[in-house]
Amino acid sequence: MDIRAILMGLAFAVMWSSAFTSARIIVADASPLMALSARYLISGLIGVGVALALGQTWRLTRAQWRATIIFGVLQNAVYLGMNFVAMQTVQASLAAIIASTMPLLVGLATWLFLGEKLKPLGIAGLIAGVIGVAIIMGARISGGVDLTGLVLCGVGVVALSAATLLVRGATSGGNFLMVVGLQMLVGCVALSIATLLFETPHISPSWPLALAFLYTCLVPGLLATVVWFWLVNRIGATRAATFHFLNPFFGVAIAWLLLGEPLGVQDIIGVAVIALGILAVQVSRQRRA
Repeated sequence: MDIRAILMGLAFAVMWSSAFTSARIIVADASPLMALSARYLISGLIGVGVALALGQTWRLTRAQWRATIIFGVLQNAVYLGMNFVAMQTVQASLAAIIASTMPLLVGLATWLFLGEKLKPLGIAGLIAGVIGVAIIMGARISGGVDLTGLVLCGVGVVALSAATLLVRGATSGGNFLMVVGLQMLVGCVALSIATLLFETPHISPSWPLALAFLYTCLVPGLLATVVWFWLVNRIGATRAATFHFLNPFFGVAIAWLLLGEPLGVQDIIGVAVIALGILAVQVSRQRRA
């Protein structure tokens, strides 16, 4: 792995982790599904426009269209939709920690259901991840966390894990920025329908809302996705996924720094254990690959 890939991986981890803090700011002043669908409309149009300017086309391969639709629905609509709704009552740091367990869930699913052999290091990583989550959840539940929001975050990370498994290797073939833009527009359509069915849209204009919304559209919404696809194409999905072990640290740290969310000893221990578990699972899979 070259130094450029390492720096891009670090940048991706920071951008991905910061999305939970900016989302928490957004849902304080706007209805979550409406705000998220608007975000995807803007990010998607920008992505498609830049892709067209670069000479890319929306004449995608069948595998790319499949990846576009699956990611658009499962990742953008279900995963982030659930998280945006949950963060009306759940802290950004907790949502980030739950979402960060995605590599553990993917590793577990490939081991149990897809026949992928997992070395002892990987099994130890899965066990460590479970222990880390138990440590954090024990502290948060005893502190009065909203259980409905917690369940929504859990459903969201399962949807993200499913999307990751279903589109493995399906994003190759060029036009990757066009794929990014189109899958955001798919998410926009799905979330617009959900808004009409389940939500009464509202907005309370404020500077924090405007800045958080702009940041979310451009940085975690568009730039982080482009960087992720670039990493996958450059070093492979397994190696790129190793950077997810940084997400629990960055997610908690950014929420603590910008939102003043409390950070207890159990949280720090749990985050460290989860991060080590994610790293162990990814290193084990990387050796196999």
